[in-house]
Amino acid sequence: MADLGVKLVFGGGRVGLMGLLADAVMAGGGEVVGVIPRHLEEAEVGHREITELHIVDNMHVRKEMMFRMADAVAVLPGGLGTLDETFEMITWRQLGLHDKPIVIVDISGFWQPFLNLVHHICDTGFASRTALELFTTVPSVGEVMPTIRSLPEPRLTPFLDRL
Repeated sequence: MADLGVKLVFGGGRVGLMGLLADAVMAGGGEVVGVIPRHLEEAEVGHREITELHIVDNMHVRKEMMFRMADAVAVLPGGLGTLDETFEMITWRQLGLHDKPIVIVDISGFWQPFLNLVHHICDTGFASRTALELFTTVPSVGEVMPTIRSLPEPRLTPFLDRL
């Protein structure tokens, strides 16, 4: 990301994969912007060695602020918070609130159960098969930027007043 001049917008944590990614982008001379809810910052998990750290009131504000600052969404393996954020970004796109690219990085098949669930939701009629077109899946981090660049430019101006 640093080599490509792409700014990282992330959840603001210094632990886990989030922290490792932020450290790597910073070490490469890149720009890193974190957004963390106050309660997590108070628990001392906020990453202070990044370009900018925004401390917000709650998780909802965090997601909206991250969304506003990002041009695309890349989903790495993660926990329940990552799953929540992923479903929300996909749902916002399904509702026509945005048209930003969403790329799920399925390293070693990590997201296969999620992908199976989305297929199951479509197969049972709870979502149209077009739901599968709301995101793109790639097998490695190295394919994220080329994939985003190959996707059409967003056609919609985000309707954030309806979030």
